[in-house]
Amino acid sequence: MSRRRLILGGTLVGGAMIVGYTAARPLQVAGALLQAGGEPPAPSVFGPFIRIGGDGWVTVVNKQQEMGQGVHAGLAAMVAEELDADWDKVRVIDAVGAFGAYGPQLTAGSSSTASNWETLRAAGAAARAMFVAAAAERWGAPPESLTVLDSVVSDLMSGRSASFASLLEDAARQTPPSASVLKLPQDFRLIGTDRVRRKDSLGKSTGATTYTQDLQLPGMLTAVVSRSPRFGGKLASFDDAGARAVRGVVDVFAIESGVAVVAETTFAAIEGRKALRIAWDDRDAERRSSPELAGWFQDIAEGRTELKPSAFETRGDVEAAFGADALEFALDLPYLAHAPMETLDCVVRVDGWNVEVISGSQMATVDQIQAARAALTLPGKVEVKVLPAGGSFGRRGVMSADCLVECVRIAKRMERRPVKLVWTREDDLTGGYYRPMAHHRAWVELGSDGYPARWRHHVVAQSLLPIVTRFTAEGVEGSPYFATASVVDGKVFTPDFPVPVQFWRSVGHSHSAMAMEHIVDQFARRTGRDPADYRRALYENAGATRRLAVLDELRRRSGWGTPLEPGWARGMAVHESFDTVVGQVAEVRIENGRPRVRRVVAVVDCGIAVSPDQIAAQMEGSVGFGLSAALFGAITLKDGVVQERNFDRYRVLRMNEAPAVETHIIASRNPPSGMGEPGVPPIAPAVANAILALTGAPTRSLPFGSVGSASNAHLTGKAS
Repeated sequence: MSRRRLILGGTLVGGAMIVGYTAARPLQVAGALLQAGGEPPAPSVFGPFIRIGGDGWVTVVNKQQEMGQGVHAGLAAMVAEELDADWDKVRVIDAVGAFGAYGPQLTAGSSSTASNWETLRAAGAAARAMFVAAAAERWGAPPESLTVLDSVVSDLMSGRSASFASLLEDAARQTPPSASVLKLPQDFRLIGTDRVRRKDSLGKSTGATTYTQDLQLPGMLTAVVSRSPRFGGKLASFDDAGARAVRGVVDVFAIESGVAVVAETTFAAIEGRKALRIAWDDRDAERRSSPELAGWFQDIAEGRTELKPSAFETRGDVEAAFGADALEFALDLPYLAHAPMETLDCVVRVDGWNVEVISGSQMATVDQIQAARAALTLPGKVEVKVLPAGGSFGRRGVMSADCLVECVRIAKRMERRPVKLVWTREDDLTGGYYRPMAHHRAWVELGSDGYPARWRHHVVAQSLLPIVTRFTAEGVEGSPYFATASVVDGKVFTPDFPVPVQFWRSVGHSHSAMAMEHIVDQFARRTGRDPADYRRALYENAGATRRLAVLDELRRRSGWGTPLEPGWARGMAVHESFDTVVGQVAEVRIENGRPRVRRVVAVVDCGIAVSPDQIAAQMEGSVGFGLSAALFGAITLKDGVVQERNFDRYRVLRMNEAPAVETHIIASRNPPSGMGEPGVPPIAPAVANAILALTGAPTRSLPFGSVGSASNAHLTGKAS
């Protein structure tokens, strides 16, 4: 038997052709084959992403995390489109986190669709070519005379046809094409249609879908950890007598991040934690309150501290002073929690060198590396079984893999028993890794034509990665609103202190869009021009053709410029992030001193729309997520201690507060771009600009609070 036949023959076990190598334990299986005189399995002719069963079902292996965004359906559609598979007989499974087997397994930056666009289509096209070759060989027909539709290969000249299932073994013997010929967009039958809808709705609706919190394994223990209430605090001492007295508590011990309580049940673990007596060493902890930090950020932006900035955009004579007629703008934005519905959790079993992880892992490759480091083993000895996650918004993608590392350290002590680590809602909201607190300060001189002539912009926020500042300035850097300015002086300041920060849905764009779009509306108001007309002139000057198209469609779809009932106003924002342009118009009025949003019209240019239905769903979710933050979201510190512990104080949008959201997609033949995050940044400035139209008062800080009250400006100094 040849090496190639060993690989392909092995994949036909059980009557299914597995396109690619998908063993759950690649290193162990490879070792067994070597001991038996065989060779370690190599990637098959199609790569690791497709399985086709003897019953004709096509299974797409999804290496991305499915955390509610519905990406699995779009990825499966890419394969099915090029394979010409029967969409009703396509399903999706999650890939095991096998180190190196699928390439990097990272779900971040709204990149899942874009990063897999060529790869998955090529895999589908290669599989199709092999089925065509098998049919051509069987019938003695030229391959170019054959067609494929809904998993059936047909010879239109002779009338013969054969299903994928009947051709399966012959297809496995074919030599894969050296290069895949992909369809042109005009030839798509599935991509871009409303048929591409998520395939996990039934399981989620009936409760059949298994999340990490659902797992109950034989012999499994549950753990919780008591952590310092102040960031940077360390364990000084603890008394575990009370905890050990709680029925069901198995063990109590210190780990690097605090004190772990391990028990037979979640209830016992939490009760045991309550009974702990702990002394914390806060000498290196953050002890300031939010107003103090906000004042410090303002001092930094105005150059009253020793912190040195980094330039992100420089044009013209930036050293020249701005004149007395320069307009000054200031905006304060708070820390924000991710607050997914499923709080952090994972299950780990450590058996010598081997580590088994079950988790809604957002970055399986990073988790494998960090788990290996914590267990003192090799990444290839770590298996990550990826489950769907009940939301993330970036929290499960922490590079330190904090929750997982804690669980590995605990499981190492439990002698091969699986351990589930649970973060309660209080742990989740007070445990750190927030959207950074940020301060924007801009000084702008308008030219005689009313457009920016000189623009100085300072952004202050903690850096998300060591020595990396680009996330802090994204959304400001390269803005088309700088197009008319002969001087641009853009700087970022990244203070370093113990509050941990992390990527939050739309990252730096989540605060930069608010700053840029609200400043531009104030320019329009100052010059007596319509905000849409003002933007259009700037976009034309910058050659921002995609923004122009979105703006024009947004005006048409929203009824911009037409009258509304008394007390209502429209606000507009247009922003580009993750290579996607989104424009939104919000209809707003003030009720009991607070903004109420009844309707949001959104226009999006995200390249080829793989799944229009899911794009609309993402826009609706993004608006709800962004509105929650804009209206209510703030993590605040008092003497360094987080004050928001649950949803009673960290409010999210309620169903009766949610606006109607209309989504319109710009037709495009460009490759797909991001969609999971770009709908978030425009909603806050769209609402702020509607408030500006209603009251004439700019928004100086978020969340909005009571419109026109001191609470909306209590952290801000001078502002226009």
